[in-house]
Amino acid sequence: MNSSNASIAYFSMEIALESAIPTYSGGLGVLAGDTVRSAADLGLPMVAITFVHRAGYFRQRLDEHGNQTEEPDRWSPQERLERVDVTAEIEIERRRVTICAWRYRVKGVGGAEVPVYLLDTDVPQNDERDRGLTDSLYGGDPRYRLAQEAVLGIGGLTFLRNLRDYDIATYHLNEGHSALLIVSLLGERLYERLDPTPTEGDVQAVRQRCVFTTHTPIPAGHDRFPYDLVREVLGERRRTLLESIGALDGGELNMTHLALRGARYVNGVAKRHSQISQELFPNYPIKAVTNGVHATTWTSPPFAELYDRHISEWRRDNLYLRYAETIPLHEIDDAHRHAKQGLLDEIGRRTGRAFELGPLTIGFARRAAAYKRADLLFADIAWLKAIAERAGPLQIVYAGKAHPQDMEGRAVIQRVFAAQAALGDSVRAVYLENYDMTLASQTVAGVDLWLNTPVRPMEASGTSGMKAALNGVPSLSILDGWWIEGCVEGVTGWAIGRDPTGGDGANDVQALYEALEQVAVLFYSYPELYARVRRSAISLNGSFFNTQRMLAQYALNAYHAEGNVASAR
Repeated sequence: MNSSNASIAYFSMEIALESAIPTYSGGLGVLAGDTVRSAADLGLPMVAITFVHRAGYFRQRLDEHGNQTEEPDRWSPQERLERVDVTAEIEIERRRVTICAWRYRVKGVGGAEVPVYLLDTDVPQNDERDRGLTDSLYGGDPRYRLAQEAVLGIGGLTFLRNLRDYDIATYHLNEGHSALLIVSLLGERLYERLDPTPTEGDVQAVRQRCVFTTHTPIPAGHDRFPYDLVREVLGERRRTLLESIGALDGGELNMTHLALRGARYVNGVAKRHSQISQELFPNYPIKAVTNGVHATTWTSPPFAELYDRHISEWRRDNLYLRYAETIPLHEIDDAHRHAKQGLLDEIGRRTGRAFELGPLTIGFARRAAAYKRADLLFADIAWLKAIAERAGPLQIVYAGKAHPQDMEGRAVIQRVFAAQAALGDSVRAVYLENYDMTLASQTVAGVDLWLNTPVRPMEASGTSGMKAALNGVPSLSILDGWWIEGCVEGVTGWAIGRDPTGGDGANDVQALYEALEQVAVLFYSYPELYARVRRSAISLNGSFFNTQRMLAQYALNAYHAEGNVASAR
């Protein structure tokens, strides 16, 4: 692919390119990185716009009680990225703000490239208040956040125009942070017509160019900004445009509502999530494109070598992983043993604790948010100890950061630490600090069982279990998000409870412990059957829940499909 003919512009507030470039906080950024990697693999004509985030997300430190402290994870873009000569300017609070950019080239398996442009306002000519707008990910007050989202949506579009290299047909908004580009597109159209008043035809023309993926299944997760702040930060002209297209609801700007009004195609990130989103936004048709992960990024070296020997086409075409069913079980066990030893060595290096190769090792590593319930496994310490005594020893590996302002998430980490102390040596547990892409790769490949215990229906999709499946690690999970689609009971993994629409905390605890004991018995008493589950996780889940399939669905249904207009009914 010649990047100069890119027809799809992918906008995301965060993106995970590599561990040494800390421009991501969690699943949204990892998905963005996996998306552009698969776009390069497929030769899809795409360009990506994001932020440089010079301060990173944060480096996490945990004391012996699980108290989290944070410090900036600063890095130097000039050491890893190419500076782009082109700049852009936008107006924020009546100040002119200059935007420069850095380029990262994502190269695909066949040699095609997708350029990623990381916007940066830290230039000498900017006011000191504006130089840090692209520094912090999900930081600052509402004024900072609105200004930041103006840089992404409005400034990002202006920057693309100034590059003059791309003929963009479709703008893909990965969550609502970049929705202000819809206002810019509309403004461009009005400028061309020399008419300040938008018509329904103008709005429809903009819709035809935009695709919106929503990730948040609860109203509180959508960015909102008060009316007066919108006028102060964006100016009267943009405020008037927003009002004229009905994007100011009840005296505030809701970025998700703006994206919904301005997109021809809207999708959730799993089938269940699209249904929940449809209930939240009944006036807009919301489709489903279930998330995936980039197979070659998240497959550990032992399994990549195994697939290279048995399924040589898997890197080019992930569907070939379906043929993992032909791989001998003992070779899958050997590959997993090597991946597990790598994780145990890393645990020893980080903590000085010696975890053993033989015990059933459970992994739980994701953003520390209350709804993910990292501490559910410790709801009944006596019961957990009894499982270990009856079925066999257990080891548990935790990791994940809590947002600095998320007091509930920070408290979850503290409760996990307290449970670890209460368990003593009866069940070994460890919490690894400063979770990043590298540690994630080691963890999803090195454990024997992946655990996920969210409150339904708050897990929009989840992708960590997909990464585990690529490495022959089955999931034990609440039926929510992607697992409703991926769980074939006893074949690809196991469900905690059977009802994807209900269940309370007490029922979930009982269902969790009952299922865990069954899995532990299988692991210790029937290792060949457990190995068959490993293999099926690869062949059924690994072959489908990847970003190559996901992007093919976007290409067929969103990027190039006709008549997909998500207008209000």
